[in-house]
Amino acid sequence: MGLNEPVPLAGIEELAVRIAALRRSQARTVVAISGYGGAGKSTLTKTLAAEPGWTRLRGDDFLDPMRSHLRSTDWDGVERTRLRDEVLAPFRRGEQVRFRPFDWSTGRLGSVTELPDTEALLVDAIGILHPELEGCFDLSVWVDVDLETAGERGRERDRRNGSQHDELWIDVWLPNDRDFAARFDPMSRADVRYVPADVAQLGMPNA
Repeated sequence: MGLNEPVPLAGIEELAVRIAALRRSQARTVVAISGYGGAGKSTLTKTLAAEPGWTRLRGDDFLDPMRSHLRSTDWDGVERTRLRDEVLAPFRRGEQVRFRPFDWSTGRLGSVTELPDTEALLVDAIGILHPELEGCFDLSVWVDVDLETAGERGRERDRRNGSQHDELWIDVWLPNDRDFAARFDPMSRADVRYVPADVAQLGMPNA
């Protein structure tokens, strides 16, 4: 998708159809699912990854627990080059993928993990629609929820999970997302946009 072209909207059924079509045309398929923090990336990815032969790769596995809590204009806490070199490139070559996910309980890289044998790899993360990963994805999806709504959703989710991250959202994560969008325009780098059903029903700004 060119940076000046409008990004088409797709529902979850259409996304599944597009991924399945890619799967029929090549041995292995890589899909990026990105959006602001709290937009609903993981929810969408988990739903799609329920399809047999499709696997989710968590963005948190490549998100440095320390650097992700610091201000950055390009989400430098997302270890994009390691994601590319340890997972995306060998996966495309048809190799067995082994990588070290971050262990958030220790703040360090954990033990080596082996990616299950899979036909489609769905990567959900902030900061991956970025020049460093240009050409790594067969399909890229932007979960289209405006920044303020996504932040509210993220804070509510964290509270439900027993975490109090309001200061991080306000002082770090929302500004990081805003700066990243200003620098890299990730929505325009996507092939399609997806609006979560609950956002669309409420008539939020981007629905």
